[in-house]
Amino acid sequence: MIKQQFEISAGYKKWTNILLGVGGLALVLGIIFLGMSKEPVEQTRFWAVLLQNSVFFLLVVNASMFFICVTTMAHGGWQMAFRRVPEAISSLVPVFGLLTLIIFIAIVFGHRHDIYHWLDKEHVEHDPILKGKRAFLNPAFFMIWSVVAIGLWSFLGSKIRKLSSEADEQMDQETGRKYIIKNTAWAAAFLVAFGLTVGSTIPWLWLMSIDAHWYSTMYSWYTFASSFVAGMSLVALFVVYLKNRDYLEYVTEEHLHDIGKFMFAFSVFWTYLWYSQFMLIWYANIPEETIYFKPRMQGPYRVIFFLNLILNFAVPFLLLMRRGSKRNYTTITALAVLIILGHWTDFYQMVMPGTLHEHYSLGWFEFGILALYAGLIMFFVGKGLTKKPLVAEHHPFLKESIIHHT
Repeated sequence: MIKQQFEISAGYKKWTNILLGVGGLALVLGIIFLGMSKEPVEQTRFWAVLLQNSVFFLLVVNASMFFICVTTMAHGGWQMAFRRVPEAISSLVPVFGLLTLIIFIAIVFGHRHDIYHWLDKEHVEHDPILKGKRAFLNPAFFMIWSVVAIGLWSFLGSKIRKLSSEADEQMDQETGRKYIIKNTAWAAAFLVAFGLTVGSTIPWLWLMSIDAHWYSTMYSWYTFASSFVAGMSLVALFVVYLKNRDYLEYVTEEHLHDIGKFMFAFSVFWTYLWYSQFMLIWYANIPEETIYFKPRMQGPYRVIFFLNLILNFAVPFLLLMRRGSKRNYTTITALAVLIILGHWTDFYQMVMPGTLHEHYSLGWFEFGILALYAGLIMFFVGKGLTKKPLVAEHHPFLKESIIHHT
């Protein structure tokens, strides 16, 4: 008998509560000892860590809806056997979006120019570069566009998940055809919104404006690649978890293999963008461009800088090249965890050198907030998986997924 309804196990609840407990304690202690500290650098650390984690995990869970929409637009059927997993992950977008907006409100209206230098109006007036960018680097534009972006992701994602529920009901051929057309239209709308936000403006505002004197035409794609490969790794973790507990009966090694292909391909794509961005700047050796990489390569962050390449390129590239590795549950699980941690580290080195500068810190608060977000993901994804059958049995493309062979 096919196990269609997910039930949260005692072990799952235990680890969720442990992570939430550790993370909640870290947040409380962080507020007391860092956020309320009289030392400016400790306050900066507090807000920088919250910014890094909120942005990273929001983009990671949003990547699940991007995956759904891309495969929908391609009229792909192979993912239908596990589509409810990325749907459940994407249900966190409104939750993490709200947390991110709260953090932005505190930073922007708290005038924390230690995070965003362009919040210091007096400094902007005497800085020709920042003055030239103030048409979009200002509190009003930043907050309005952030609300619009998160609102679009939440609304369109919710609409697509709601449409998915219709596939639990019986359909005839004509109803199925109309259903596919409607899904494709909404998927297209999401991808347009995604392209205008994650694919361009949002990484400029949320991350690149930390180092507002520096710019890169590849930065948004680089950020997208980092969050998308981490998002696919998160999907892989939940698929393997459910398979190990006898759920997702239609999922086979063929599906896991294709998820592994995404993890491999986008690890290489991320590296291509990393190299393209870095090599041209290194080769040209122009001061206004090298200013971004100098503290990362030669300062206290140099270990993180090179660890980034090992975790996000060398390890996935060498291990996922083999066909068998992409079909092995243990290998995929280990690599998925490493990739998520690796790209969390990538976002760390995007945020910290421009905020903390030489005051390098990677300790209890950083890992505590990481645990908090991991616990939130487990809690809300587990809750999301219980709301619907794990397979949309009447989806017109389900048969393609059942007979899928890669």
